[in-house]
Amino acid sequence: MIGRLRGAVAEVGEEEALIDVMGVGYIVRCGQRTLQRLPALGEETLVHVESQWSENQGLRLYGFLTRDDRRAFVLLQAIQGVGPKAAMAVLDVLSPAELASAVAREDKAAVGRASGVGPKLALRIVTELKGKPITDGPVLMSAPSSAAAAPSAPAKPAATGDAVAALMGLGVAEVNARRVVEAAAAKLGDDASVQALIKAGLQELGR
Repeated sequence: MIGRLRGAVAEVGEEEALIDVMGVGYIVRCGQRTLQRLPALGEETLVHVESQWSENQGLRLYGFLTRDDRRAFVLLQAIQGVGPKAAMAVLDVLSPAELASAVAREDKAAVGRASGVGPKLALRIVTELKGKPITDGPVLMSAPSSAAAAPSAPAKPAATGDAVAALMGLGVAEVNARRVVEAAAAKLGDDASVQALIKAGLQELGR
C-alpha cells in the first residue's frame, strides 16, 4: 500500500488532487483544508497517504499534509458510523490539535460543526477518542474555567480563535479563515496579537 507521495501538484479539484510522481499521476482524495494548503500547480509537495481498498471502489488514496492529520483520519474511521467522508469533514473544521482539545474538553459541539456529523455521532467521537494519541503535539486546553488556575498558559489558542472569528465576521469561510490564521501564527510565533494575525490573514487572502 502507498504510504506517502512526493511529487508535483498537477491538478487540484473540489475533492481531490493529482500528484505527478516521475510522470505517473496519482489521484489523491483530500479534505478542503488540505487542498487549500497545497503548493501552487507545478510545485513539489509531500503528501502523507492512507490507502484503502474495497471491492466496489478499488484502491483509493486519501492525502494529508501532516502525519497527525493522517493519524487522526485513521482514528476517526475506527469509530462506528464514521467513514472517510465524515472523517474528512471533521478534519476540515478541526486540526488534529483542535480535535484533541475538543476531546479532552468533551466538547461535542465543536466536533458537531463538521458537515454530516450529528450530535449522537459527535458524542461518540468525543467519547471513543478519549485517551487516544491524536497528535504528537501538546493538547490545547482553552476552557474558561482553567484560565484563572493557569495564568501562564500560552495565549496562542485564544488569539488564533479570536482572529478566526474576526475573519469569519468579515465574510471569510471558516476553513479559509483557519488556514490563513494557522499559517500566520506559524510565521509570527506564539506571542502574535489578534490584530497581527488578522492583518497577516487578510494579506494571505489578498484583501
